Amino acid sequence: MRSTSPRGCVRGFGVGFLVAAAVYDLLIASGFGQAPWPSAAVLLAGLAAVLWPDGRRPRWLTPQLRTAGPALISVLFTTGVLLTDRAEVPFGPGEVAILLSLLFIAVRHCPWPWALLCGVLDGVALLLLPVRYFRSLQDEVPAYAAIGLFLIGLTAGLAAYLRSLDYRRTVAVVDTRRAERVAIAADLHDFVAHHVTGILVQTQVARMMAERQPQDLDPVLAGIEHAATEALASMRRTVGVLRDTGPEAADRRPVGDLAGISDLVEGFASPVQQSVLHRDPDVSDDVPHEVQAAAFRVVQEALTNVRRHAADATRVTVHLARPGDRLEVRVEDDGQGGTQLPEAAHGGGFGLVGLTERVTALGGELRAGPRAGGAGWQVRAAFPAGKR
Repeated sequence: MRSTSPRGCVRGFGVGFLVAAAVYDLLIASGFGQAPWPSAAVLLAGLAAVLWPDGRRPRWLTPQLRTAGPALISVLFTTGVLLTDRAEVPFGPGEVAILLSLLFIAVRHCPWPWALLCGVLDGVALLLLPVRYFRSLQDEVPAYAAIGLFLIGLTAGLAAYLRSLDYRRTVAVVDTRRAERVAIAADLHDFVAHHVTGILVQTQVARMMAERQPQDLDPVLAGIEHAATEALASMRRTVGVLRDTGPEAADRRPVGDLAGISDLVEGFASPVQQSVLHRDPDVSDDVPHEVQAAAFRVVQEALTNVRRHAADATRVTVHLARPGDRLEVRVEDDGQGGTQLPEAAHGGGFGLVGLTERVTALGGELRAGPRAGGAGWQVRAAFPAGKR
């Protein structure tokens, strides 16, 4: 047995009410001895505009045409009544409800400035309804106009409020997608570019060793194989995030931690470059996960920049310390800035910019510059890590 959703019940009730009210309008017109076809034309046009299903609506039936067409027919009907000597033509709740529904659609769904134009047209058509019966702007018309203005204001206000919610939701979705794209771009830079740069550097080393030390090629080729495997794995994870838009997609985004820094440093070593990790005993794994991930990214970006901009470095040292309630990450090299990488592999210089945003977002600070009192470069980051 299928259950009916509350939204479906409300829609069904609304459709039934509009149809019943339209039929009541026709009965009123017949009771006054009027030909029913003018009222029927207005009511049918309005019902079609309001009740036409979204999935079956043709493209030419835009919200502007839906809301302006029936209202224009209603205004023409009222004008025709005033310009002829016909007896008073009554109006009923059906046309009132239809015009209010069209006003709601215009304010909420029509693009600006059509929302204002179509909304005004629907409101004018509604305010002119009493004129058909009283044939004058005096008598009871002001009282009906006051009621009409109240209904128009209430309907337009509700529609405008829902339109603002729709706009906020759209902006939130756009911002979320933009943030997701930025995060994915950061993943591609941090992980895939890191491994691909390592492949390029080790390939250059292998070419040199093929001429001078062919017997020592195996460790270099093994490093290339490992870097390529990691690059493919990172690419698969990132593509998985792109394909999956669910909330669990972010959980599969490649991240690192303090334990991963050891593997990162170990994998960076090559026959011509020594990499060492100094981790103070005070640095434990109880550091918040987002801080660990940011620390991992700092080390990763710093090592990638060594390969890109300081290929002549012979020693790279990574320090992890925890003075007080902060986690300190420091990466130092003794390179002079010499590199043999192609110009296209140097990167666009946005790595440290992205790192600065990551670090400062966590309440930390990032500094990069020449080492004090010696050759080489240093990248230093400090994060609030909580009390031990």
